[in-house]
Amino acid sequence: MQVDIFDFELDRSLIADRPADPRDSSRLLDLSEEGKISDRRFYDLPDVLQPGDVLVFNDTKVIPARLYGARGEARVEVTLYRPVDGIRWWSFVKNAKRLHPGDSIRFYTDDVCPEDSEFTAGVIEKKEDDGVLISFDCAPEALAFNLQKYGLMPLPPYIKRDKPSQGGIWDKYNDKENYQTIYARFEGAVAAPTAGLHFTDRIFRALEQKGIEKVFVTLHVGAGTFLPVKTEDTKDHKMHSEYCEISAEACEKINRAKAEGRRIIAVGTTSLRLLETAADERGILHPFAGDTGIFITPGYKFRIIDMIITNFHLPKSTLFMLICAVAGTERMKRAYRHAIEQRYRFYSYGDSSILKCVNKI
Repeated sequence: MQVDIFDFELDRSLIADRPADPRDSSRLLDLSEEGKISDRRFYDLPDVLQPGDVLVFNDTKVIPARLYGARGEARVEVTLYRPVDGIRWWSFVKNAKRLHPGDSIRFYTDDVCPEDSEFTAGVIEKKEDDGVLISFDCAPEALAFNLQKYGLMPLPPYIKRDKPSQGGIWDKYNDKENYQTIYARFEGAVAAPTAGLHFTDRIFRALEQKGIEKVFVTLHVGAGTFLPVKTEDTKDHKMHSEYCEISAEACEKINRAKAEGRRIIAVGTTSLRLLETAADERGILHPFAGDTGIFITPGYKFRIIDMIITNFHLPKSTLFMLICAVAGTERMKRAYRHAIEQRYRFYSYGDSSILKCVNKI
């Protein structure tokens, strides 16, 4: 399938660089009914749903995985994306050509210059597709503390933030709070499951009052989610794998709801990808713990979901391909044209949508 099918034009002014305040005041494009499109606010979500619906949330927690470092006079920007063990991580590095195996990187902040930094890592290996493998010079139990002190949230590249030494205040946009769902529990993600950023305690209370069930699964989102599709044909694109888990209890709740004819609604593409990874050909979920590299494009028949809640995605991205698979490519192109005309806010900190799945087994 040609990647150009999934291209569209977007004015940069529609790219959100901070979330709505409050979170649930963001806009909600409602495509929950075939042939209809409605403009709502996210706090209207309980009115769109039905008693007995099941919402499946990804409870991963984002770590401050973006680091600024120095090798001598050279400056690099390091984004951790996959752990090997307690101290070794694969990372994507801006200015990676300045790094070589055996080099040492000193990380710094607005308050700690490279010369005074005690937080360092060694370069172990470089690979064209996988980036740079680094090993931190500290005990595993000290790494989390150092990341909190030196790290920033790994925002996608289209959200611009000041770099250290530019006179800014470290995390002046409060990204460590904003780029995290209120139900985040298990650390390991280096990108947020952004569909969940709109949920608030107020929304959760309204969902409970309406009799909507919540189920939690875990997929540690990797930085590969932001990588562009560089091939001309989708069959040639390589997906980066991500670790995920779904428990026997979660499977039992979802399987029971499906058997009773209740709707399963994935909160985000990450929850959806985990559900489809753990489902068998009959549409039955089984406990799963491992890596998934599932790549969903139009023509795929979904085994579990009836709907998805999701943000607005990049042109020619794997995520836009996925939602085209869910709701239909032409319908999503029309919906995105409407969203652009109505000046919805796009991408990670942007507005939300709810889509009906039209391609099921």
